[in-house]
Amino acid sequence: MNTPFSLRIFVADGDPDGLRIVEKSNWIGKALVFPRALLPQVKARPELAQTGVYLLLGPRPDGEGEMLYVGEGDPILPRLQDHQAKKDFWTRAIGFTTATAGQLNKAHVQFLEARLIALARAAKRMPLDNANQPAEPSLSEADRAEMEVFLAHMLGVLPVLGVHAFEQAPAPTAKANPLLTCKGKGVVAMGYEATQGFVVKAGSQAVAETVPSMAQHVRGMYDLRQELIANGVLELDAGLYRFTQDYSFSSPSTAAAVVLGRSANGRIEWKDAQGRTLKALQEAEAGAS
Repeated sequence: MNTPFSLRIFVADGDPDGLRIVEKSNWIGKALVFPRALLPQVKARPELAQTGVYLLLGPRPDGEGEMLYVGEGDPILPRLQDHQAKKDFWTRAIGFTTATAGQLNKAHVQFLEARLIALARAAKRMPLDNANQPAEPSLSEADRAEMEVFLAHMLGVLPVLGVHAFEQAPAPTAKANPLLTCKGKGVVAMGYEATQGFVVKAGSQAVAETVPSMAQHVRGMYDLRQELIANGVLELDAGLYRFTQDYSFSSPSTAAAVVLGRSANGRIEWKDAQGRTLKALQEAEAGAS
């Protein structure tokens, strides 16, 4: 069971799309969230003069969706200024430091950076602009434990800020998440609704070839499918693709399109053991509430 928590979000310049400072209950950390265009103004913030870890997010140059860069700085600001000059893709940044200066050191943020990159690579939710996987620094047992707690708080805050790159697919609960099936062209996939969208289970099948129109008319879904093949989420097995891990899609339609290799209405394609569509299940649940 997840533990409830509260966030305090301070809109520093009065613009909801501007600089936001985020603090979480019972956490020594804080996050600064701001668009790239505000870096000249935000650079005066004392938090960016501290040691910390940061994320850069922005649109992918080769398709729909976002890509991600994870970094650390001692302090953060010079690294952001370097990326301002050298990295084109990012449109927003999230910096993590502490409410009181000096509570994170270089080894701490190197550890956080390495763990975040490893989590993002394992989740395979978003392309990474990081070329390498940095090694974790040597930390004492106590420091490592403290940084794992700090990381857990960060991972709790990020989804609220719209960043799901580090999340593994959530496990289903039998009552809330009935297992659904998508069938077609000799393939069978199993999945379930989740708070993040729709999860297709490991071992599910997907067609080997897409219809020609998919690349033309639903390019984003086609590109996502190609990306899942490239990063090993979909692996060729006996003439079909097979999911090597549970994978969370943004919607049941995106999941069905990847499975069937064509544009698909996921609310119709996904069905329960009695043959009821996801659409019918959702409507029945809405009527019963």
